[in-house]
Amino acid sequence: MSSALVVDDHPVVVGAVRMVLESLGYETVHVASSGVDVVPMIRQHAPKLIVLDLKLRGFGGLEVLERIRAIGLDCKVVIFTSADPEHYLTRCRRAGAMAFVTKSAQLQQLQNAIKAVRSGYSFFPELLVNSASQSDLNRDERESIASLSTREMEIMMKLAQGESNKRIAEAMNLSHKTISTYKTRLMLKLGVSSLVVLRELVKRNGLF
Repeated sequence: MSSALVVDDHPVVVGAVRMVLESLGYETVHVASSGVDVVPMIRQHAPKLIVLDLKLRGFGGLEVLERIRAIGLDCKVVIFTSADPEHYLTRCRRAGAMAFVTKSAQLQQLQNAIKAVRSGYSFFPELLVNSASQSDLNRDERESIASLSTREMEIMMKLAQGESNKRIAEAMNLSHKTISTYKTRLMLKLGVSSLVVLRELVKRNGLF
């Protein structure tokens, strides 16, 4: 059986995913805890399946997905995350993921997703969104978030989590000036005046 790669920084989650993979016959399971390690590990171990979290140190999962696709690496990706599918599912599908499973789901759902992907099928839950129950402000905010690029999304989340421009720049291998430019652009796109308001917007829309 081909090897698999689990990308997550929570040991308990890694253990659970490893158990699922081993039950499906994967004898070798590699682990990466940071987004920056993923591409080198794919090149080194050539796993045919990757179980990828979106909330990672360094590059986030979306950025990892786009790098895998841009380089043309041959592997199938299952997203296993606590991130809100309403904001991330479509982005992940566009970036090349073949399945999306939330961590709140039963492990059986992850197992079913892996089986489907291994057989060449995709596995995405249906999004049931009652737009009539959303306020106009909430709809406007979600539309603004949906308009963000992958990198803007990653930087927005790091800023909302309280990380400094310097720390974000180091983690993403970008210049401090570049992060500052992204920060200004985000404030304009989202119509917020401070990082406090940005954090409130992110929390209000269920991004963490």
